[in-house]
Amino acid sequence: MKNELNFERTNSKDENFVSLVQELDTYLSGVNGSQDEFFRQFNTIEALPYVIVGYIGTIPVGCGAFKIVEDKTVEVKRMYVKPTCRGKHIATRILNELEEWARQEQFDTIILETSKTMEPAVNLYQRNGYIVIPNYEPYKEVSSSICFKKQLSSM
Repeated sequence: MKNELNFERTNSKDENFVSLVQELDTYLSGVNGSQDEFFRQFNTIEALPYVIVGYIGTIPVGCGAFKIVEDKTVEVKRMYVKPTCRGKHIATRILNELEEWARQEQFDTIILETSKTMEPAVNLYQRNGYIVIPNYEPYKEVSSSICFKKQLSSM
């Protein structure tokens, strides 16, 4: 089926992932404003071994990744869906795919940070069972950040 969403598990060297992240960074520069440089330092993609790229047919339409932060905890990074493809539950499906992969790799907790002003992202995480937690480092003192956590082991 041509319009079916499918996923590729890859890493941060994937050229479609790199291209999608460039679009994401351009978008986030506007959201982050004067704090853009601060956030960029924590969003590098040189060494992300767990990357999902979502495709409709052969067209890359979204991505997400996670990185290990502790023994059993990973952090979701670089979630993005092309603007023309939003509203089709692609982000939810990418997030679910990342969760499943983390579970398969024996991780039991996922954390993440996003901007309070990005209401669609905040709503996405809340709809998918993420709970708000105190901001973790390096976002502890960042008033525009909101952090989430989800236990995978209870699923």
